[in-house]
Amino acid sequence: MDADQVTMLREVLSATGWLDRTTDFGRALRTGARTPGGLMLVGTPAGDPWHMAAHLDDESRLGGLPGLSPTLVRWSPPPDAPAHLRVGLERLEAARRGETLLVVAEEGAPDPLLERVDDARRTGALILALDGGDRELRGLAHEALTVPPGDALLSFDGAQHLVSAAAGQATGVRKNRGLRDRLARLLDAVSGPVVSDPVD
Repeated sequence: MDADQVTMLREVLSATGWLDRTTDFGRALRTGARTPGGLMLVGTPAGDPWHMAAHLDDESRLGGLPGLSPTLVRWSPPPDAPAHLRVGLERLEAARRGETLLVVAEEGAPDPLLERVDDARRTGALILALDGGDRELRGLAHEALTVPPGDALLSFDGAQHLVSAAAGQATGVRKNRGLRDRLARLLDAVSGPVVSDPVD
């Protein structure tokens, strides 16, 4: 999907809630991904999120946002792969405050992944989930975007494109920003992401 196709998809979805939801999730990703090397991207054993990693890397390069370039964490990286494709699940065990873990799971997340996500959350990492309806994963995430299987308007792949594009865009100044929003942004800038309640 190229930039023109993403633009066309955004126009088609402009009258639905999908555009707002993917934009909000992309902004949360951009806000959380501030430290170079601090954005971890992991999928399920059934598939690594290659497309999402490539799109985020493009947005990072084009937008001058080094924190948005993800570390692709793989379940079974071959030992002879290049260094950036040899990062295994042990990277999740080293997650810490100020880092972000984005889980991309169209299918249900297995228990070993959920356990590592829970551990990363407990150490202070910001947890984001792009999922296909996994309630347990959503319960661990600070921010989640669910794309139900068979959605007539947006595919899981399409959501990845829109989220990546939104993460790379300048957020701009919101009108009528309230005191709570300004304080939250100040706290985020000073001490890292603010932990919110899990998404229902």
